[in-house]
Amino acid sequence: MKMMRAIVLDKITTAKDIVLSEYPIPEVRPGWVLVKVKAFGLNHSEKLLRLNEIRADYIRKPVIPGIECVGEVADPSDSGLEAGQKIIALMGGMGRSFNGSYSEYALLPARIVFPINSNLPWEALGAVPETYFTAWGSLFECLHLSAEDTLLIRGATCALGYASIQIAKAIGCRVIATTHRSEKLTLIPEADEAMLDDGKLSGKLHGVSKALDLIGPRNLKDTLTAVEKGGIVCQTGLLGGVYVLNGFDPIKDIPNGVYLTGFFSNYPSQQIVDDIFAFLNEKKLTPASGKVFDFSQIRDAVAAQDEGKVNGKIVVKISE
Repeated sequence: MKMMRAIVLDKITTAKDIVLSEYPIPEVRPGWVLVKVKAFGLNHSEKLLRLNEIRADYIRKPVIPGIECVGEVADPSDSGLEAGQKIIALMGGMGRSFNGSYSEYALLPARIVFPINSNLPWEALGAVPETYFTAWGSLFECLHLSAEDTLLIRGATCALGYASIQIAKAIGCRVIATTHRSEKLTLIPEADEAMLDDGKLSGKLHGVSKALDLIGPRNLKDTLTAVEKGGIVCQTGLLGGVYVLNGFDPIKDIPNGVYLTGFFSNYPSQQIVDDIFAFLNEKKLTPASGKVFDFSQIRDAVAAQDEGKVNGKIVVKISE
């Protein structure tokens, strides 16, 4: 039985408890693809899994976490892909319903494995899958963003915020980015305006036609009143730590002529993946990331995530 290195969870696991284990390389079966993982990003949902959600009955345990990866096809099975093909994979139950990407190999359903055309290095590609898919869907599918828009990004000093700024500026938008920490204002230089967010933006902004709210229900009512009539608000993130909006009254809390939507990133498609990489290639963009760790440093990477030490996407690269 061939073995690989992996992070395997079966209980609440803080950064200090992260250990690289020897684990069997999965056996390929029909409908699934064996991927040689080259890099993966760390995500907030994996932190939630490690520190709380792992206790839930619906989590397959023990489980290898990780909701995204980039790599090469090791064995395509009956997928139609080719061995050695460069791919990204994301969502669809990764790291919860079945083992995810914190490992040297991952056996993944063919429906969430997408071939890509890119010459970017693995550590740059590792910043793309979940973050850029979510940014792309939020900005274009939900907000219908165009060059004429003024975009408010609330909670911009996170991986998704940085990616959204990069994409919006690449198409010519004016971007107003907020953070609740004054020391982080200098970390959003690509935005046209960086603002300190005290939780109340209503009445302080003018001309905002689209808003991407990454804080979530905690400030959503205020965001709805910070855009102009005819504006659209997309609530995508949950950085505020409030997950539902109790007592929300759509008639009273959504201003007349303002539109509210949200993006759920669980349904990637080849067409969207193709569109993202065509955009990155055309605009000659290097995906935004905060820091790259080697897989042997995974404990340090997770500690940096838990302690908020890295501004932007944390990427883990698996060396040969």
